[in-house]
Amino acid sequence: MLLCSTDEKSLKIYEALASKTRLEMIKQLAVQPLNIKELANALGLSSATITTHIQKLEEAGLIINQSLPGKHGHQKVCFLAVDSFQAYFRKPESITNESSFHYTLQVGHYHHFSVNPSCGMATTESVIGEVDNPRYFSDPNHFNANIIWFTKGFVEYRIPNYALVSQQIISIEFSLEICSEAPGYNENWPSDITFHFNGVAVGTWTCPGDFGSTKGILTPNWYRYGSEYGLLKTVRVTENGSYLDGIKLSEVTVHDLLLESQKDITLRIEASEQAQHAGGMVLFGKGYGNYNQDIEVYLNYIPLARKHV
Repeated sequence: MLLCSTDEKSLKIYEALASKTRLEMIKQLAVQPLNIKELANALGLSSATITTHIQKLEEAGLIINQSLPGKHGHQKVCFLAVDSFQAYFRKPESITNESSFHYTLQVGHYHHFSVNPSCGMATTESVIGEVDNPRYFSDPNHFNANIIWFTKGFVEYRIPNYALVSQQIISIEFSLEICSEAPGYNENWPSDITFHFNGVAVGTWTCPGDFGSTKGILTPNWYRYGSEYGLLKTVRVTENGSYLDGIKLSEVTVHDLLLESQKDITLRIEASEQAQHAGGMVLFGKGYGNYNQDIEVYLNYIPLARKHV
């Protein structure tokens, strides 16, 4: 989440958003990354005009772009840099001193798992082990995986917690690209995916499908295992509840997670066999899908108020 106030730095954000065209560009990029030509076609504008608007959005930190290989050489592809922003005029104490720890977890860096075929994993260069053989999820090379998939089960990650006893964690969040897992692919394949912190289920999201009819912007050309890209989702657990892309997911708060200082935190992502929609999952890391990122985790904290004796 991007925080804005009345300072000069925030002015670029407000200026970038004060345009119907740029708001429409953000709306388009919230669905999927697009190159300049695709944005121009979607809005009925010239590529030169779109480039000017992109520069404004980039300066505000709202989008990023990358030069990626296309059909006719390299192309500039635009991605949303943030999922939401919050503006405030009187700064609450909880925000005044807020800081965060940021961690990047490669999708293959799980420490515990239970999976069922169809399943597999791959780097950006090749498949790891054999497809549909769960035993290879124990292979030491799983740490190098940039994409993993399975129809039932879970993967669990360990998040270091460097908060001190003098610091209070007020929220934890992560973002990742994810979709369902069907044989081959199936755009209409709902899957109930549950997110857990420290063994506490903070909510379940139903992914609508396994997307493979269109090539993922980043997915290597050699990859032929159905799923091409996912949806970028952000889960945030706060003192007021748990949220998915800003929409309330459950009443579970950060205090329910028992985030004791200096103890690791577990993040489990699960597609349960008992779910109403047991449709598996695919986790996309860097080099796959439409968003060039791994699992990004933030632990936000504030100093504890000093007790008066």
